[in-house]
Amino acid sequence: MSRKEVVVASQLTRVYGKKFTAVDAIDLSIVEGEIFGLLGTNGAGKTSTLEVLEGLAPATRGTVRVFGLDPRKNRKKIRPFQGVMMQEGGFPTDLTVEETVKMWAGTLSNPVPIAEVIDKVGLGHKTKTRVKALSGGEVRRLDLACALLGNPKLLFLDEPTTGLDPESRRNTWSLIRELHQSGTTIVLTTHYLEEAEALCERLAIMHQGSIARVGTPETVVAGYPGTITFRTDTPLPAAFAQYSTSDDGFVTAQTQNLQKDLTELLDWARDANVQLHDLQAREASLETVFLDIADQTV
Repeated sequence: MSRKEVVVASQLTRVYGKKFTAVDAIDLSIVEGEIFGLLGTNGAGKTSTLEVLEGLAPATRGTVRVFGLDPRKNRKKIRPFQGVMMQEGGFPTDLTVEETVKMWAGTLSNPVPIAEVIDKVGLGHKTKTRVKALSGGEVRRLDLACALLGNPKLLFLDEPTTGLDPESRRNTWSLIRELHQSGTTIVLTTHYLEEAEALCERLAIMHQGSIARVGTPETVVAGYPGTITFRTDTPLPAAFAQYSTSDDGFVTAQTQNLQKDLTELLDWARDANVQLHDLQAREASLETVFLDIADQTV
């Protein structure tokens, strides 16, 4: 059974001033109940896209629909079902954690109990602490608490674990998975590729305002070659013409058949009594794809 489309963008374009195109005619579809990731280097267009999908900024061209409605024109109708965690919350620094969440809850028609959401993000021991005394990671968790107050059906998370220590990051992952299991549709941006692989059902890699690849983590990686690297003092025979040597002495080959090529290399090294130093053989990964796209220029 196919799932409903919750977010649909067609030819979405966002231009700053008269010249800079931050988002260049992208098409995007996010379905009910999935975790969808937007990846890309700084300036790739992730946050500019997210702000339009959230209804916080208008598209220059193209159309966007959230729950079938224009998120800008119909923001009042969409807002009760939507949670937003931006990169910076801008909370009053003299308020405590409890006061901040209570203030935010006052803008909602049916908020989750304050104590419940504060405990959920791991700030139960900080309720009386002022925002200015929180660490950067604790402020991010406060941002997340406010985003969850309305028990949203659609949750936007802009770099939700930036500044968190490894334990807090893992706890946030667990919370995101719980929300996903309850049926919440989640759209997140992240710089952590491990995070995207761990959480996202589908993802899009943006580059210079366009979507370079989109799909499941597996299909995004599919077709990219694996890599074999090593060092040796022995010249390779002509049969290994696919290998090249860099200035730092490493020999490298990219291959679509990693197991076969690695076996042939090891057989040759054994028969010729050749030492292969610092040998590594790696299948293509999301990092491989991401870095390859990031290195591309128009």
